[in-house]
Amino acid sequence: MRRTHPLLYLLYLLPLLFLAAFYFYPLLAIFRISFAPEGRWTLTGIAETVQRPLFWQVLWFTTWQAAASAGLTLVAGLPLAYIFARYEFPGKPLLRALTTLPFVMPTVVVATAFTALVGPSGLLNIWLQALFDLPRPPLRLLGTVWIILLAHVFYNVGVVVRLVGSFWAHLNPHLEEAAAVLGADPARRWWTVTFPLLVPSTVAAGLLVFLFCFTSFGVVLILGGLRYATLEVEIYRQAVSLFNLPVAAFLSLVQILLTFAIMALYTRIQRRASLPLEFRPAQGVARAPRQRGEWLLVSGGLVAGLAFLLAPLLALAWRSFTLGDQGFTLQYYRELAVNRYGSAFFVPPMTAVGNSLLVAAGVVVLGLFLGTASAYLLARPRSRLAALLDPVFLLPLGTSAVTLGFGYIVAMGPWRASLWLVPMAHTLIAAPFVVRALLPALRGLDPRLREAAAVLGASPARVWWTVDVPLLRSAAIVAAVFAFTISLGEFGATLLLSRPDFPTMPVVIYRALGQPGLLNYGKALAMSTLLMAVAAAGIVVIERFRLDAVSEL
Repeated sequence: MRRTHPLLYLLYLLPLLFLAAFYFYPLLAIFRISFAPEGRWTLTGIAETVQRPLFWQVLWFTTWQAAASAGLTLVAGLPLAYIFARYEFPGKPLLRALTTLPFVMPTVVVATAFTALVGPSGLLNIWLQALFDLPRPPLRLLGTVWIILLAHVFYNVGVVVRLVGSFWAHLNPHLEEAAAVLGADPARRWWTVTFPLLVPSTVAAGLLVFLFCFTSFGVVLILGGLRYATLEVEIYRQAVSLFNLPVAAFLSLVQILLTFAIMALYTRIQRRASLPLEFRPAQGVARAPRQRGEWLLVSGGLVAGLAFLLAPLLALAWRSFTLGDQGFTLQYYRELAVNRYGSAFFVPPMTAVGNSLLVAAGVVVLGLFLGTASAYLLARPRSRLAALLDPVFLLPLGTSAVTLGFGYIVAMGPWRASLWLVPMAHTLIAAPFVVRALLPALRGLDPRLREAAAVLGASPARVWWTVDVPLLRSAAIVAAVFAFTISLGEFGATLLLSRPDFPTMPVVIYRALGQPGLLNYGKALAMSTLLMAVAAAGIVVIERFRLDAVSEL
């Protein structure tokens, strides 16, 4: 048996050191400031926070809106998951990519898109006012819980389609056929055969959506405001607006404990969903619709689903060119490079584009390096250490970006204003997606290929370069695009960590939305459209190179 080279152990150690320095150390700093804000152990501040009605109101709203969002997302996503799992139709790969498009959209883009669609000057209100000659906009959803729920459903439907649809597409159809032979009607086959098999993947998808909505920040902050503050928004308000670090730290600690519990439950259910069930290739399960009812189901479901998912994004792009009374115009795009008020502190929005691209490029390099080392460690066969570390590498996925950013503020001392902290935070957030993109390809590598190359005299480095790299190229491209798009759109941690002279695109969009005037709103729409276009290009690349396998997410 070939012994592992000592340098490989060093490579395996680097991701763990990165997690220790940029994940666990900031969390320990939050723990310290929660229980020892003045250098000595005390529970006085925590007791006072827990006794305040505001704490329980924020915790209750955070929990119930996440549960409602997850339930509504399952209701909207399961029919689409069924259509993509069981039917073949023209343009299926493109349409499936479009269902995933909202998930890779930055949260500030999603929030801005909904303001462009249903805001006071949104397309729907303009059309309804013109159609019924109304003096005021009839849809008043901004600042209500309903638009938060709608945005969360919009944002996470692709998660259900991917997770449940991918699992559903690989189920052996002979199970239902056997039940039919035994006399079971379609309803009985669903409840006794298909539904029990789908429960683990459905619950796992629901928990993941719940987790994303529980830690939602940009959508709630922009669309709901402080009136509907979640734990995430309240952490930001206490840390930045009130500078009440002990309260912010305690809220972060509460959120960390709850998200860890949800993440542990999710990984346990995901392992159950991964039990061998005699999966079949998706191409052998899906078929073309045959009857008129099936065609109506497929076409109606796709039209309704894609209309809901694409309407906000199309409204965003359209309003960026037509806002105001000038008709079709490029004014708001030109304004991105103009310092209209001659401020010495003005940073042109186009400079923010360069900042975002620079940070994203660094995240791609660092994320691929650390993610590849992590994936190789987790892919080691029959490794107890790999089994223990698998959920550890997923922990950043279940931790809020605002909490991480706040942890850096209290833990990094004089380095908290350093430019390199932003790409470190982005890399930490993107790393789980990089690892999950690479793992299926690594686990699918035939070890006999490496052994054959070694027998022919290739060194370990040559074996990796000539065997592993060509077979992992597609997965690496997907991982790189994930890291790039996640970095471009990251908002929570960046809002806390970015310096005023080095803003990123999401921060500039948020600042523009917070300033009065049609010009600022138009610039926010234009910047959001540019960011949306980059994210859309990313999902096209991901769909082109992704592995046709049950999702690893």
